[in-house]
Amino acid sequence: MTSFYLTTAIDYSNGEPHLGHAVEKIGADVIARYRRGCGDDVYFLIGMDEHGQKVQKEADKNDSQPQDWVNRIAESFQRVWQRLDISNDDFIRTSENRHHLGVTTLMEKIGEKGDFHRAKYEGYYCAGCEAFKKEDELENGQCPLHLGREIEWTEEENWFFELSKYSAELLELVQTRPDFVRPRSRLNEITRLIESGLEDISASRSRISWGVPFPEDRDHTVYVWFEALASYITALGYPDSELFQKMWPADLQIIGKDITRFHCVYWPAILLAAGVPVPKSVWGHGFINIGGAKLSKSSGTELDLLELIDRHGADALRYFLMREVPWDGDRNFSSVDEFVQQFDRRYTTDLANDLGNLLNRVVSMVSKYRNGMIATVPEGELSNHMKMSLSTYREAMDDYRLHKALIATFDLVGFANSFVDQTKPWTLAKEETKGASSAELDSVLGQLICALGVTAVMLAPFLPDKAAELWGVLGGGEFPPHFDHLSVAMETLGRVEPGSVLFPRPEEI
Repeated sequence: MTSFYLTTAIDYSNGEPHLGHAVEKIGADVIARYRRGCGDDVYFLIGMDEHGQKVQKEADKNDSQPQDWVNRIAESFQRVWQRLDISNDDFIRTSENRHHLGVTTLMEKIGEKGDFHRAKYEGYYCAGCEAFKKEDELENGQCPLHLGREIEWTEEENWFFELSKYSAELLELVQTRPDFVRPRSRLNEITRLIESGLEDISASRSRISWGVPFPEDRDHTVYVWFEALASYITALGYPDSELFQKMWPADLQIIGKDITRFHCVYWPAILLAAGVPVPKSVWGHGFINIGGAKLSKSSGTELDLLELIDRHGADALRYFLMREVPWDGDRNFSSVDEFVQQFDRRYTTDLANDLGNLLNRVVSMVSKYRNGMIATVPEGELSNHMKMSLSTYREAMDDYRLHKALIATFDLVGFANSFVDQTKPWTLAKEETKGASSAELDSVLGQLICALGVTAVMLAPFLPDKAAELWGVLGGGEFPPHFDHLSVAMETLGRVEPGSVLFPRPEEI
């Protein structure tokens, strides 16, 4: 069995979870579930980044101690991930002792190599990014990712990590391993960044007490980005646990496109300095934009996650986000109203009408014409189209183009609906009563059951509960089956067991 280690960005504890967080976690969960369906031994990590200046300020603003504040925020995030059926194996919190121990070891190893030096920093600091900013990174004196927020001029003596020392190794990494940064547009950005010249970066803060003490100097704490990145290995028990030895390097690290610099330049350099292998691949996904601006904590309050889940169910929201938001690009909505209207439209058209109606028609006909029992048929016009759709789906999933995998899935659903209209099983049933052969109707109904079964398997990573319910209606056994053993799994189908409406329309609820 092949191991597959998957991580997402470690969310910052300065506010409640919003839709932008959800897109990343759902997408990662889809990939994790798919890899399990391919037989991989998956370890899926999410978590919370709980230190730093911004968290300390948020706690002060809310008359709370930092630890009490992050405890509440972590509970809020985990509650939402449970509602969305995120199947993570671990939830790392950077305030945990296991993280502190691992970060301290990592910093000591880098220090032993002589890659830290003390120097004075003078420049701008964006508390929103928890990052130091050059003047050419600002727009009208502000951070482009946090317009309207004050950016601070900072003067302090810190410990610096000698990032510049690793410029040649980093450039060789991105040039010889094109899959290290994906999609390709992100690779091009990172390559240009490295070629433009790298400067040494702060590895400590002298005025922030809420953090991991810096081993070289107990008056400093480890710079929040430095120690947050380390969570990907501290969660595995770095440096010497069996889990770390088994799972590292990560097969895929999923992040937002705005933090590729930290994950594709700083992080591999830190690992190189500590003598740890770099990840195999980092994927920088795009954003949901509302009215031309990135969805943020403030705009996200208008799209409350729990209200969206309650609107049509968790699986429906998972489907909508993965279908509408390209995993390799952005999705722009003109307004919050357009977002909600499109959610309703996708739910009604794709799920309730196309898939729901297909299931209802097929179950009704198998029940009426074959007393609820029909053998699946692997050959025929619909079965052939099913195989093509499944092949397209798997290519898209293997390439992390999740929206394209869903397009392939609903191409099969659409073809199956057309197949019903074309073959007219009700007419074949009438002809049967007049003495015609039953073989043609058996073939039509058997192919439809088979197509619905494959649809359930293709939807399993995206709609885990509804896909399992669909499979159960078809009489299937253990779910989800291994992708490479679908032909065997299909043989368990054909004893239909009508259930409740899979995707009820709002007026039916």
